Amino acid sequence: MSSEERLRRWRLVLGAEAEEETGTALSKADRSVDAALAALYDAGESSGTQRAAGLGSSAPRVARWLGDIRQYFPSTVVQVMQRDAAERLGITRMLMEPELLGAVEPDVHLVSTLLALNEVMPEETKQTAREVVGRVVAELEARLAERTRAAVTGALDRAGRTSRPRHSDIDWDRTIRANLKHFSPALGTIVPDRLVGYARRNHSVQRDIVLAIDQSGSMAESVVYASLFGAVLGSIRTLRTSLVVFDTAVVDLTDQLEDPVDVLFGTQLGGGTDINRALAYCEDLITKPADTVLVLISDLYEGGVREELLRRARSLVESGVQVIALLALADSGTPSYDAENAAALAGLGVPAFACTPDQFPDLMAAAIRHEDITTWAATNII
Repeated sequence: MSSEERLRRWRLVLGAEAEEETGTALSKADRSVDAALAALYDAGESSGTQRAAGLGSSAPRVARWLGDIRQYFPSTVVQVMQRDAAERLGITRMLMEPELLGAVEPDVHLVSTLLALNEVMPEETKQTAREVVGRVVAELEARLAERTRAAVTGALDRAGRTSRPRHSDIDWDRTIRANLKHFSPALGTIVPDRLVGYARRNHSVQRDIVLAIDQSGSMAESVVYASLFGAVLGSIRTLRTSLVVFDTAVVDLTDQLEDPVDVLFGTQLGGGTDINRALAYCEDLITKPADTVLVLISDLYEGGVREELLRRARSLVESGVQVIALLALADSGTPSYDAENAAALAGLGVPAFACTPDQFPDLMAAAIRHEDITTWAATNII
């Protein structure tokens, strides 16, 4: 080990106060590592200059921090740091006492934290954690599921509207409105000149939906919402929905879509990011490009080969796939994201923007109708 590397390590161990003594200034990347260490080991110190304010009780910060340490340190070090965090930051009590965990007010941020700590959670608490996650999922489903089904099935039905419907497929409301001018006073009724309805009901798959979800720590809230929407879309039989999650590896969770809680516990928040590898996997799932919507949910910080990512995105668009990049699927706003990659994708015909869960059903309906999503976003995204 060189003397420079030895000084660098001592600087990271001792903190900012040692910078002058070691004569070692940290690079931008090392300062991120330093901040992750400071959030844990400087939190609550009674003296000296703190490098950070600690994680405190903020669940979003905890979830992001858990993702960061998986990116910066090997798994053996991560396990030690997670155990230290549980002891130093008071997370242990919540995890070790199912009664306390069951009594807290659950929300998306708490779910994110529980998922991030899933691997170090005591067995006696895991069932309680699943129940807490299930409560949040049920609340979100009650709020969002029916609207999603209505928006998506409505878009599929409208795509098949015809002026020569069978009697059972007549849209009477639209037919009446379209023929008001043909009202016959003598007959006291409307004599329709034109019928409006739907094509013969088609129960076969009409669209393929692929959701590719970045598992990095900053995307924790998006993972929760995307998993729920994946389960809802998977319940619509005229859609073929695939759900994959990725960091530097890709995991296909499509076979778990019946239960969004199982999907969530199948994720592993944190770690690096290889978007190109994820798109390569998704590309193999696509059999009908013109009828496929691929939604990439990521902050677009690429740890893989950027040029390959852009080449693959261009190839997907040119084949007819409607590709959409969501920088966030969350209520908390747009996270930090790679603006250069977002702009490059937009230039290839892949719109990139943040979307709230309430807007997602209308976004999917617009995509199914083959609308221009860039125009839709400009009109509907605040």
